[in-house]
Amino acid sequence: MTRYLITFDDGAMDHIPAEELPDVAEAARAAVREAVDAGVFVFGGGLERQQASVVGTDGLVTDGPYPETKEVIGGLVVVDVATREEALAWAAKIAAGCRCAQEVRELLPDPDLDEMLRRR
Repeated sequence: MTRYLITFDDGAMDHIPAEELPDVAEAARAAVREAVDAGVFVFGGGLERQQASVVGTDGLVTDGPYPETKEVIGGLVVVDVATREEALAWAAKIAAGCRCAQEVRELLPDPDLDEMLRRR
C-alpha cells in the first residue's frame, strides 16, 4: 500500500457562511469516518491558522505568523491505499464534505520507518 497526503489550503473554506459550518464539519467528519471504517485512514486533522514556528538547523525558533506566506495548509488527511486513483477518490469525498478542493501527494515509502512502527 502507498500513503497519500490529502490537504487543503488555509482559507479554502472562507466562502462558506458561518451558519453552514456545522453541516460542513459533519460532512467532513463523515468522509473521515468512512475512511476509518474502510481501514485506509492513517492520520488527519485541521491546523491552527498561521500558528507555525520555524526551527532552524541551529535550533533557533522563529514564530509566525508570516505575512509573506501566500498559502499554508489548513487541514490534512493521510490515507494508505493501493493506487493513486483510490487516493483521488478519497480526496473527492473529502472535498465534497469540506466544500473545497483538495491536493493529493504521494508520500515517499520508508521501509525502515514502517518496521520501527510495526515493533511499537
